Amino acid sequence: MATIRNTVPATVGGSLPRIDGPLKVSGAAMYTSDHHFPGMLYAVPVCSTIAKGRIASLDSSVAVEMPGIQAVYHQGNIGPLFRSAPASGLSAYLDERRPPLEDDVIRYYGQYVAVVIAQTFEQAVAAASAVKVVYTEEKPDARTHLDPDGKPSVDSSRGTPDEVFASASIKHDETYGTPVETHNPIELHASVAVWDGQSFTLYETSQGVVNHREVLAQMLGVPQENVRVISRFLGSGFGGKLFPWPHSALAAAASRNLNRPVKLVVSRQMMFQNVGHRPRTQQRVRLSATAEGRLTSLQHDYLNHTSILDDYKENCGEATTYLYGTPNLRVTSGLVRRNIGTPTSMRGPGAVPGLFATESAMDELAIKLKMDPVELRLLNEPEKDEGNDLPFSSRHLSECLTIGARKFGWSQRTPEVGSMKKDGLTLGWGMASCSWIAERVSTEATVDLRNDGTARVSCATQDIGTGTYTILAQIVSEKTGLPLDKIEVVLGDTALPPGPISGGSWATASVIPAVSQAAQNAMQVVLTAATKGKNSPFSGQETDALNFENGQVYLKEKGGETGVAFHDILKQSNINAASGSGKSEGTFGSTAPRKYSTHSFGAQFAEVTWQPEIARLRVNRVVTVIDAGRIMNSRPARNQIEGSVVMGVGMALFEKTTYDPRQGAPINSNLADYIVATHADSPEIDVTFLDYPDLVLNEFGARGIGEIGHAGIASAITSAVYHATGVRVRELPVHIEDLLAHT
Repeated sequence: MATIRNTVPATVGGSLPRIDGPLKVSGAAMYTSDHHFPGMLYAVPVCSTIAKGRIASLDSSVAVEMPGIQAVYHQGNIGPLFRSAPASGLSAYLDERRPPLEDDVIRYYGQYVAVVIAQTFEQAVAAASAVKVVYTEEKPDARTHLDPDGKPSVDSSRGTPDEVFASASIKHDETYGTPVETHNPIELHASVAVWDGQSFTLYETSQGVVNHREVLAQMLGVPQENVRVISRFLGSGFGGKLFPWPHSALAAAASRNLNRPVKLVVSRQMMFQNVGHRPRTQQRVRLSATAEGRLTSLQHDYLNHTSILDDYKENCGEATTYLYGTPNLRVTSGLVRRNIGTPTSMRGPGAVPGLFATESAMDELAIKLKMDPVELRLLNEPEKDEGNDLPFSSRHLSECLTIGARKFGWSQRTPEVGSMKKDGLTLGWGMASCSWIAERVSTEATVDLRNDGTARVSCATQDIGTGTYTILAQIVSEKTGLPLDKIEVVLGDTALPPGPISGGSWATASVIPAVSQAAQNAMQVVLTAATKGKNSPFSGQETDALNFENGQVYLKEKGGETGVAFHDILKQSNINAASGSGKSEGTFGSTAPRKYSTHSFGAQFAEVTWQPEIARLRVNRVVTVIDAGRIMNSRPARNQIEGSVVMGVGMALFEKTTYDPRQGAPINSNLADYIVATHADSPEIDVTFLDYPDLVLNEFGARGIGEIGHAGIASAITSAVYHATGVRVRELPVHIEDLLAHT
């Protein structure tokens, strides 16, 4: 198991480098595709070249005779692969429920129709191209306009929004759209499967190893204890690696069939077809307000596309019900089926595209009211979560708005379009509120205090590059007083106590109570050993008379001068390690009555520069203020927000996956044609964290920050674009052609 150490003293709330950094920069960190085992074989899937139809015939006779080929698996010979049972919450959950090669029906372009196994990767690629598949093809549905399949469902409702909107004198009614976006982490999806005749060990690119084990055990038809999933390091995932995809089952089935280790690495093109994406959304927002700017009604009706078989819902209304106060509200949602792969979570699922629509609408309403958009939001600050009639555990959105406005210089803004100039450029200023759900999921952890003076903390969560290794070390350090260089952190393995998914910005809030309790219990074992040990200076004392601080045990009445190092006590008692376990219950999906509404909040301010002579639009600077409880480690926290902002620039200006309406193929399925924001596109970013610990979630008061930084950015940018150019972009991304048409 990887030992991760650092010599920097641990301080919760400080600014610490990630303790896994040295392993990554030295190349010692092992990612999934780095694993190699004796006798390993390589798998390359054969992908459908149509989006709708059936397999008429599949001929692998040429492929199986090629050098190094071990097998070509298809529907007729892959062996049993089962569907997982309907999920209960986040247990045994996945987005694409159909196992690979289950039938001969083609439902999306790129669907796996076979998989080639060879001694080398190059041999597998060559043989995959030699597999001949004949299809009975039908015209796919790849339309981008979304019409509801049936009657939309009502997600939330209060008051009489239709009547109030109809009679209002000041109102706004527009439709906003976000395109398909594809996750493009540098690390490709991959699976390495090892079958030992009874059990599977699966090395996976997974943001949730525990759930991955549950799903694969069901698909492979074996007990959970016969599946071990390992994901020590992840080259990011952005939500695309939260849940298992069909390639994992293909690798495992091939390993079992051939009794050899099998590696399957998804290609960059397959990343656009086979492992999810953020779905296309279409959102109608209707607002009405008094002349003074108080909202009288809000309606948010949204649709998203999904695949033919799976019901993926992009919860665009997640923040709509509580962000602003209004007595009349309705949120509805609907699904539209298309011949595309199943969508999945992408950083800030639901709220990010949803806030693009609602915050853009708020900006447009402010213009109609001739009101400052910051003031409009401050005026409509609710006293409680009106969606569920609960008080907020902690909410400081107004402070985010006022601090952000001050730091940005918002008071210098002139509202007229194109009125602000600097260095020959037209400036545009825009802003938006943002929010993200704050939850915990069930977590267990173990802490071992060892007789060599070190500690080990273990949990089957994973670190996707966000700093989870460091956070666990900080918690143990805070509880025990040990420095980070004495703490080993072990993650990413289902052999460890069950841990949370790395998604929803929930991992930190979830591990804090479990790790804290485990450390406390381990310390209690040391105290008990101190009172029972024959050679202990505290023998015969009651444990209540002792304290454990800064790695030492001492009598409360005499203070630290009586302190004895905990490892000396363990050695005196001939104990190798004092172990403690911790467990915390989740809030997400819990049926227990809630006392509070738990969310994070923030404000985004963006400046764009527009130079029509050369058609150059640039996001120049961003000020973001985040209310996310106590920040455990400001350095990776700031990294998270900065990365989110850059991703928001991509969402606003660049990212869009385009499908060929004839074949249903994603036609820009590479990093040359699918444009993401780069360093050259990154603005100057000013990040401020408020410091209001939210003790409802955990004892440190920390909430997640991985996603809130992405929320609101796109709408702040498009509002700035309107301020500079007079062009209101309601369909992302911004196209320069649209701006030039209005110059």
